[in-house]
Amino acid sequence: MTKIEFINTCPCCDANETFLNEVAQNHPDKVDVTIYNAGVDFGYLEKYGQILRGTLVINESEMHEDLKPKKLAKVVSKAIGVEL
Repeated sequence: MTKIEFINTCPCCDANETFLNEVAQNHPDKVDVTIYNAGVDFGYLEKYGQILRGTLVINESEMHEDLKPKKLAKVVSKAIGVEL
């Protein structure tokens, strides 16, 4: 199972959060998604430190800040092995 964490830092990241929640609902056997909202959730700080930009973390090691919709779908597809 692929662990995906998303740190949502601003309202423009809300669409990415929606997309990731849909992926989690459609592929519960392949992905575990955790969403952190900066300023509300602080669980990511110990692991990754201060994040100033919307960031996607795959399996606690691979970090992505370029979160344009097509790029996000491509990265998540590759990580979970399913065409999105």
